[in-house]
Amino acid sequence: MPRFVSLRPDAALIPLPWATPLEAWPDDLLVALPRGLSRHVVRFIGVGEAIYAAKEINGDIARHEFQMLTDLNRLGQPAVEPVGIVTDRVDDDGFPLDDVLLTQHLQFALPYRSLFTRGIRHDTVLRLLDALVVLVVRLHLVGFMWGDITLSNVLFRRDAETFSAYLVDAETGELHPHLSKGQRRHDIANGMTNIYGDFLDLKAGGGLDSSLDPGNLVKLIEARYNELWAELTVTEEFSGTDLGRIENRVRRLNALGFDVAELDVDASPGDRIRIRPVVVEPGHHSRRLMRLTGLDTEENQARRLLSDLDRYRARAGLQHTDESIAAHRWLTRVFEPVLAAIPPELQDKRESAQLYHELLDYRWFQSQRERRDVPLDEALPGYINDVLKRLPDEVLPSALAPTDQQHDDEEPMPEDPWDIALESVPSVSTLDRATLLARSKA
Repeated sequence: MPRFVSLRPDAALIPLPWATPLEAWPDDLLVALPRGLSRHVVRFIGVGEAIYAAKEINGDIARHEFQMLTDLNRLGQPAVEPVGIVTDRVDDDGFPLDDVLLTQHLQFALPYRSLFTRGIRHDTVLRLLDALVVLVVRLHLVGFMWGDITLSNVLFRRDAETFSAYLVDAETGELHPHLSKGQRRHDIANGMTNIYGDFLDLKAGGGLDSSLDPGNLVKLIEARYNELWAELTVTEEFSGTDLGRIENRVRRLNALGFDVAELDVDASPGDRIRIRPVVVEPGHHSRRLMRLTGLDTEENQARRLLSDLDRYRARAGLQHTDESIAAHRWLTRVFEPVLAAIPPELQDKRESAQLYHELLDYRWFQSQRERRDVPLDEALPGYINDVLKRLPDEVLPSALAPTDQQHDDEEPMPEDPWDIALESVPSVSTLDRATLLARSKA
């Protein structure tokens, strides 16, 4: 019998055919989900309502990665959630098999090869790269040296008009009290080499627009990493008469989605002041939304929902009502009724906070066209018919699909009307519903 080491034991895992190599598992146990490139055999397995990613690797590496993922989750970092390790596996002839690392499947998340498809817009590429930069900076802030930064080791989820990135592979990771400048530079240098190879591979396969140069994209990632790291950590010195810069620094960090848990202020001789964020915590808006409503969202989704909450308070005359009471009314009278009105067969199209964000966009553009303030319940049917019905599912359907329907690495994903770029339709810098509908009809 194999041995199970698990943080959240699931008895349904025990009867699975652990004496069989993962690549030979029967189709009825596997789930059709897009997966990225991997040095190891990776399969998605369905157990009841749960879906797990299973990776077959050496026992020492499995235990190390399990520990790294556990530590990153404990620190609140964006990484897949470890479930357990299956060890002491032997096949029917008594020969030993590699261990299997189990992680929780991250719903509504896709590998980069499913997103970098032919015709992807330039601004979408930049949003994906920004998400990667934020992920690396967050990991470096807590002392995690990745050792293998690559697009294949990341999953992306929609976060309002941007994306959020999640680490899915921590085999080579190391967790330190803090990282030196040399360790960070080494991690970034290795990562840029890996990502340059990823882009060359995409370009060779026709998945990268000819106008996008792999070398320039890598330079852009490195430049944005250095800019964000400096904003979060660099010491700033200014005159003692310009105290407003302390508040401005905090506001800039909040705008980036980070909280300053402590600010080191040093009033040195000569009427000079030096400030440096000592502890920087990401998730400023998502923590506030969680505290007010209990909704667990990505950072930019939280920012948008909080803005809608503020709008609701103003329209309902609740500016002087306790914020938590107003938030509860918004949740029960606005947000939840919208989700309840979505037909069940369309609820797998988008995660709830992302759906609500897109509905707000749809309402805004409808209001602009009609030159009036369109109510949310009036915009909802149009959003369902014009947008939601046309989108591909981003979560596994309730009926588990057999693996012969699985998306191969080279197989293109269904087109998303929100990201389609057709030469016959002029491109726009902002979301324009009329253009999107024209594209869809084309």
